[in-house]
Amino acid sequence: MKLLGLVLVAGLLGVGGQLAAETCTTQSQMKDAERNLLANSAAMLAAKIEANDTDGVKALAIPDYRNNFTAMANVITAVSTHLKGAQPEVEQVYLLDASTLAKPAAGGNPDAQFFCSLNKSPNETEFSIPQLPPGAYAFAMVRMESPSPWRLSLLLRQEAGQWLLAGLYPKQLTAAGHDGLWYWQQARSLAAQKQPWNAWLYFQEAQSLLFPTSFISSTHLDKLQTETTAAMPPAVSGGINADEPLVVKAADGTEFRFTALGVNDSLNADKVDIAAHIKIDELGDPAAARKHNIDAATALLAAHPELRQSFHGVWVVADAPGQNPYVTQLAMAEIK
Repeated sequence: MKLLGLVLVAGLLGVGGQLAAETCTTQSQMKDAERNLLANSAAMLAAKIEANDTDGVKALAIPDYRNNFTAMANVITAVSTHLKGAQPEVEQVYLLDASTLAKPAAGGNPDAQFFCSLNKSPNETEFSIPQLPPGAYAFAMVRMESPSPWRLSLLLRQEAGQWLLAGLYPKQLTAAGHDGLWYWQQARSLAAQKQPWNAWLYFQEAQSLLFPTSFISSTHLDKLQTETTAAMPPAVSGGINADEPLVVKAADGTEFRFTALGVNDSLNADKVDIAAHIKIDELGDPAAARKHNIDAATALLAAHPELRQSFHGVWVVADAPGQNPYVTQLAMAEIK
């Protein structure tokens, strides 16, 4: 196990409710003994996850997980297939003291907020964790290389002097062979070339790869969030969702209502794919549903032809109320 120094980078999450700042201790502020204990505990859990040792992880999890471990076991089994032979490298650890959190009068658990100054600099990492039971917590990031890099981010809770797993957030760190910083740089270049749709989607992929979890923010990646928002094409500047879809018209006047546009890397191709969701009232038979999805992809690329340059293809997911989604994957050459 190797302990590495790293400035944590992540995106901003807005959490509702009153937040009282709790205490954060960065690894440079920790005593050697407490830092090593925490790093060793994180590395041990990461090694058990790599080995798909679900029983071993369960024994080192908080009671809430041990009592209902099926979902966590499924995550561990799925992630372990990507980690074979990887050695844990602990990148960063934080101590998060929430022992004085007060329970809300209405019951339930409070929201917790931790501000972590990095090396006495203006840079800051912030944890905003909703509905956190009072207690002593830690957050660890463990890098795993095999054959492509992954990060296991672990939320830990201390009980009887032992660090137990309270949250697992696995993340692949590359897509189509490139890391998040590469996508960030490419997004800036695409924006400068007046390709707003390509830039916006590449900014999204940069965020996906660089954010350890949704409840962390940092000074560094607040800038990425700002750039992503600024790069949004005017047609989606107000957001894109089921209530406010992006409407694209085909040459014959047919309208397609896109409720989400993102990136997909499941094919491990030389480029990432576009992931597009469309809203429909009802799915037809499979042949009709496939044609509708192909027509939607064709209309999207006709409206924004720049997308052909930066992506391998398009996934179209047709969502109809009360029905299973219908998915079509197409390479760019298949979309006329």
